[in-house]
Amino acid sequence: MNDEVSTLYQRVILDHHRTPRNFRVISGAAHVEGHNPLCGDRIMVYVQISDGLITDAAFEGVGCAICISSASLMTETVRGKSLRELGRLSQRVHDLVTAAPGAPADDLGALSSLAGVRQFPVRVKCALLPWHTLLAAARGEPQTVSTE
Repeated sequence: MNDEVSTLYQRVILDHHRTPRNFRVISGAAHVEGHNPLCGDRIMVYVQISDGLITDAAFEGVGCAICISSASLMTETVRGKSLRELGRLSQRVHDLVTAAPGAPADDLGALSSLAGVRQFPVRVKCALLPWHTLLAAARGEPQTVSTE
């Protein structure tokens, strides 16, 4: 990743951390807690699904910049997606953050900013926690999602 792109990605991550989008409770929505004991991230992810499509997604909680930014970016991206599309997108994000540091980044729009996590393998769990938690909520799995 060149320096200009890296700087842009860092700006996106910092913006979503400082001003997270969809940081709220959705009353009556399916929700699941996610916890990363190593980093201390603890979030609650909410999702509303109608006719097989995600109509709303939100989160609340505390976490590191990577976790909060990932959750914020995620909730902006998943609206209007089917559960199948959510599964594919989640896998693409997983592949993005777990690829080798020098590997080309799949174009996922703003989500591509998470590619910088590759350089810090211990932070991969922080980036993926919101995604695993959203998948559990969308599937109706009520147990807490943990990175351990």
